[in-house]
Amino acid sequence: MSETKKIAVFGEHEPKTLAQLEDVAGRAERAALMADGHLGYVMPIGGVAAYRDQVSVVGVGFDIACGNAAIRTDLTLTPDLLGQLPALADEIQDVVSFGIGRKNRSGDAPVDHLLFESASWDAVPANARAALRDTARAQLGTVGSGNHYVDVFADENGAIWIGVHFGSRGFGYTIASGFLALSQGAQWGARVPERESLLPLAMPMGQDYWALMSLAGEYAYAGREGVARKVVSILGGRETELVHNHHNFAWREQHDGESVIVVRKGATPAFPGQKGFVGGSMGDDAVIVQGIDAPGTPVEALQREAMFSTVHGAGRVMSRTEAAGKRNRRSGKVLKPGVVSPRMMEDWVREKGVILRGGGLDESPHVYRRLPDVLAAQKGTIEVLHTLRPLIVVMAGPDLFDPYKD
Repeated sequence: MSETKKIAVFGEHEPKTLAQLEDVAGRAERAALMADGHLGYVMPIGGVAAYRDQVSVVGVGFDIACGNAAIRTDLTLTPDLLGQLPALADEIQDVVSFGIGRKNRSGDAPVDHLLFESASWDAVPANARAALRDTARAQLGTVGSGNHYVDVFADENGAIWIGVHFGSRGFGYTIASGFLALSQGAQWGARVPERESLLPLAMPMGQDYWALMSLAGEYAYAGREGVARKVVSILGGRETELVHNHHNFAWREQHDGESVIVVRKGATPAFPGQKGFVGGSMGDDAVIVQGIDAPGTPVEALQREAMFSTVHGAGRVMSRTEAAGKRNRRSGKVLKPGVVSPRMMEDWVREKGVILRGGGLDESPHVYRRLPDVLAAQKGTIEVLHTLRPLIVVMAGPDLFDPYKD
């Protein structure tokens, strides 16, 4: 870990990522970068920044309240369950909605959640409120695309876990883009450049954003828990433990005796004793971690520098275009070949024994760091409670791969 007056950096990073963090630190009271960090919009992914009574719209990001949830079930990995995995993967893919803009197909989605009656909806401009609420209701419990997923794992004792990763979907995106526009003097819904917007929480715009960001957090929690519990029911199990965290969000916290607004963009809260679920990739293990409780030690000093945060995943080392290449959207013609081939991805997940449904080359394990390396770079500020081996990975995408088929 390296450090300047206001910046703490865990792990090794590219110069552009570090420059982006330094730019953020120039406006923040303090900043930190986790070991899975990489370049983002204005603020790097893996970045943490503390402000005095201000919140950064682009710091929280467009996928407000993106995060991870993991449920431990009462099931164990038996030969019988192993034989059912391909059919269970098909059912998960069929029942849960994946992809951009999709609507929930499940009849028991939590669309009547009390969050839809919250007074915070009044912070949405009146002419956009009904449409946004309808979109949010339709998308609650859908997973989205990109690196969002539903996984089935077995831990070191054979216990079956369900893990999910996604955020507040179109609801959060609309809030973020709406306030980004308002902060630049444009109308709600206008397209504006992605640049820093620090909203004072003492002003009406900051208060409205905070209310809707918090509502998006409640929405994301409801969606992730709804999907994870749906998959538990598909497997025929019961929930015995829930680990749930946002990693794109802002919190009011106490640090070194001062109340500050802490923005985490791709970083998991990890206070002493606090558990978190951190994913690897479609072909790597995930982990359940916990913040170390070590008062008065050098480890606690590192935790304070990290603002009691840790990694949210393994961290990309390759852009989507670099990995998958570039194609003409209409003709499908390859304009630029990617670094990762279908064979490379299939060989990796086959060796791991993962049943993959969906997923693209831009999400291949080759585009990520190895999770044990980034965990080690957090310098003992967290401990691993469980190591989760992926059995089923379901993501958006047309590709289907099953290692148990020829």
